[in-house]
Order: sequence, then C-alpha cells, then structure tokens
Amino acid sequence: MIDSALVHRTPDDRFTALPDYPFAPHYCQVSDVQCGALRMHYVDEGPRDAPVVLMLHGEPTWSFLYRKMIPPVACANYRVIAPDHIGFGRSDKPKQRSCYSYQGYVDWLCQFIETLDLRRITLVCQDWGGPIGLRVLSEMPQRFNAVFATNTLLPNCEVAPRGVADWPGKQIVDWIDTCRNADDLPISEIVAGTCVERPGAAILRAYDAPFPDASYKAAALQLTCLIPTTPSMAGIEENRRAWNTLEKFTHPFVTAFSDNDPSTKAWESVFRARVPGAELQRHCEIKNAGHFVQEEKGEELATALIDLLRQMYGDRL
Repeated sequence: MIDSALVHRTPDDRFTALPDYPFAPHYCQVSDVQCGALRMHYVDEGPRDAPVVLMLHGEPTWSFLYRKMIPPVACANYRVIAPDHIGFGRSDKPKQRSCYSYQGYVDWLCQFIETLDLRRITLVCQDWGGPIGLRVLSEMPQRFNAVFATNTLLPNCEVAPRGVADWPGKQIVDWIDTCRNADDLPISEIVAGTCVERPGAAILRAYDAPFPDASYKAAALQLTCLIPTTPSMAGIEENRRAWNTLEKFTHPFVTAFSDNDPSTKAWESVFRARVPGAELQRHCEIKNAGHFVQEEKGEELATALIDLLRQMYGDRL
C-alpha cells in the first residue's frame, strides 16, 4: 500500500474527460529506498508483440503531451509505451524534494523497462526525456534499436564541438534559480509560455490535472534543479560515459528539433556530429513550434517518426 505520509497519489477523478486522451491507464511498480514501492503509470497502445516506441516526457509535463502522436504510431502497428515519470502525471509523487535525484530517475526507468521486458525500443525523447532516456540507453543498449530526439540534450560540460559553448546560459540558470527558491509552480503557464501559439483552456487544465495543489509538485520543482550545469555536479561523469556509448551507437539516431526552442537547439548539432547512427539520416526541423513541440506539432512529429520506423521495419500495415 502507498504510504500517504510520504507519497501523494493523484485522485483518478482528476483525469476524467481530458481532451483527446482516451487511453486506458496501466501501472507497474518500481522500488525506492526512501519511499518503498511506487506506482508508475504508462500508456500502452498498439500490438503487444510489435517493436516498441518509448515516448518519454520531460518537466513539468506528462504522457498527455504525446496524445497527438500515440494514435498514429499505434495505428501504424507499433507498440507505444508512454510512461509518466515518478512525480508526474498519474504516477506516484513522493512529497519531499530530497526523494528526487537524477540517478533515481534513471534507476526508476531501468526498472520500468526491465519489469515490462521492453525490447526493440525506439526511444522518443524530449526535454528531460533525453537526459534520463539516453542514460538508460547507455546502461542497456542491447534493448534499443533507434533514437528519435526532439528538443532535448545530454549535458556534459564539455567545450564545443563535443558540448555546447556558453551552456547553460542565463535563461537556464535563471530557471533553475526560480525553481530552487519556489514552493509552487504554475504548471500550465510554463507549458503555454514556451509555445508559439497558446493552447486552449481545456488543454492547459489537463497539464494541471496531476497536481491538485502545490504539495504534489515536489518533482516539478526539484527536477530542474538536478540539471548538471557544472563539472562537479551529480550526473556529469555518468553523462560523459553515456556520450562514450552514444559515440558507438550505430543504430538510427534522428533529430527532429523545433525552430523556436533556444534552450535546446544548439544540442541538435552535437548529436548529429557525435553519434555515428545520425549520419545520413533524414533529420528534420519542425517549423513554428516552441519547446513542447509535441503539443504544437504532434501530428507532424508523428509523421517524421513513422518515416523512421518504416525505414527500419518496412510498412507494417
């Protein structure tokens, strides 16, 4: 049973009648040293025996972000798995910031993949989905067949061209400071503020749905503070080792960054230059979209993803 003194579980009625999100909930259990067993939610659509497309969200969103991409990819006969990271969406939410660490997110996702025994994975990653997902790929590369990266990064504090010059920059530093000193965040306004066009009211309410009040937002507040921005921070050495693995990754690695996301855009060229699997791929740029490109251009992003999958597996229809 959940320890309600340590962990929040968002009531199910917060997730009723969400726009364009008809997916049945699925759950698996991951373990945590401080909080014990935690329930992790995921969407699971498409044939169960098909190659897996693992869609990882970032901060402060949840699997709702992928609602425009899940149906077309599943209809193309792939198994789409879209989990909610611990602390987000329908997954359990430890109440204390100290319960969250970069390594903890990597460990939780490793457990998730092993519990479901996911293989032939195409990793779709955006925002924190990259730092978490690419680290997991580096620890179990045999389970991954491809990467489809959009508006993400893998911080390494290395000089260009191995890293990004002048990273993290004032925008990211200021955002980290805001989260470090805050005790609440306007979740939907964060999403809206990085979009080229503001989403409608019902969409924004869906992004707020996992968080009945500020006490549910420890992960949303803390995750930004875990971005390793200096060589001495937790995660940098592990990320550099992950880059060593990526430099040997010869499976397809496709970038599909948007044209209006200054916080991650510079990492696009680093991935293309350092990952051998990125050579000769059909990289694309998604026009007129901000950081949460799935929200604004999900259908277009799904088309590019299906193009990659068909290159790998042929037409499965």
